Amino acid sequence: MPKARSKIEIKNRRASFDYEFVERFTAGIVLCGTEIKSIRAGKASLVDSYCYFAGNELYVRNMNVAEYWWGSYNRHEPRRDRKLLLTKRELRRLQRATREKGMTIVAVKLFISEGGYAKLDIALARGKHEFDKREAIKEKDMRRERERS
Repeated sequence: MPKARSKIEIKNRRASFDYEFVERFTAGIVLCGTEIKSIRAGKASLVDSYCYFAGNELYVRNMNVAEYWWGSYNRHEPRRDRKLLLTKRELRRLQRATREKGMTIVAVKLFISEGGYAKLDIALARGKHEFDKREAIKEKDMRRERERS
């Protein structure tokens, strides 16, 4: 019997404003102790989080998972670097792409999968210029005006 769909979906809204997404991936996360309980409680944040390579492994940095309130001696470090789980092919593709100038990997969305595992949507992204950001603001304002009328 499949598990119920979780409503936990933590997004990094700032990422879509600052970056243009080229390609998206879904990665598993290596968690320890009470981190999954905090994520299921919705106590996580992706603000200023990004991914980097250490050797041939991909890690996410600055992802904040708050300490679990009921946790005892097994408490975790809230802003520790967490390993991401991807296939070798995906890791090679990402590593090759990040060597290009202006390309980076950002965390976009944290969610609980149907199997009950914590997953992180990451995106290979290119930074937007200031004029691109102004265009995005104009489009958002125009869309808001149309919805009002």
